[in-house]
Amino acid sequence: MARIDGRAPDELRKIVITPDYLSHPLASVLIRNGGTRVVCAVSIDAKVPAWMKNRKVPGGWITCEYGMLPASTHDRMKRESSAGKQGGRTVEIQRLIGRSLRMSADLLKLGENTAYLDCDVIDADGGTRCAGITGAATALAIACRRGVAKGIFPENPFKESVAAISVGVIGGVPMLDLCYEEDSNAEVDMNVVMTESGKLVEVQGTAEGEPFSRARLNELIDLAEHGLKQVFAMQREAVETALEVRP
Repeated sequence: MARIDGRAPDELRKIVITPDYLSHPLASVLIRNGGTRVVCAVSIDAKVPAWMKNRKVPGGWITCEYGMLPASTHDRMKRESSAGKQGGRTVEIQRLIGRSLRMSADLLKLGENTAYLDCDVIDADGGTRCAGITGAATALAIACRRGVAKGIFPENPFKESVAAISVGVIGGVPMLDLCYEEDSNAEVDMNVVMTESGKLVEVQGTAEGEPFSRARLNELIDLAEHGLKQVFAMQREAVETALEVRP
């Protein structure tokens, strides 16, 4: 089945991860996945949330703030700040990114520090949450290495990377890395978050038409893993590039 952009069903969109896109954070990347672009930054605050102090929970914390620029979509989005609160979708996505990235680090080795992940969508063409996870994990890996060099952490708290990709079924055909138009017409829509060692962090899957079988679920997860193996290689390359240029 021909795709909108001519890709094969199991082919990723072009992904480019540009490290140190911003000047001020400890680490940042611009991740481009097809027409989607997300700026991901990591900042370290030398304190932990009040609930951790009150419960005397050891170690540090990783949390995320996610947002979309008004002009990132076809029709201008209203700024959430002008509405006085975040929308449900925004809260869901930033919680997903925070959960996913906490799988990539040893919170005890973070010490009494909070790593803030800021993920800002500047162009949206499907898969913004997946790009946010992949980009934020890349930036966190860089930040942890730099944090050791700067004496923020006594040892590297980063364990292994996480990344995410979308898969779906369109016209009965399983497809990898859906753009917005494909996602809007998918019979099954799924986001898969996985560690570099191949363990699942989260699977978000929905049937938009008919329910799908367990066999189809396994097929889609295998397809996602096929794509994520390529993404992990891109993350590793971006981390090493960043540390060569700015240790």
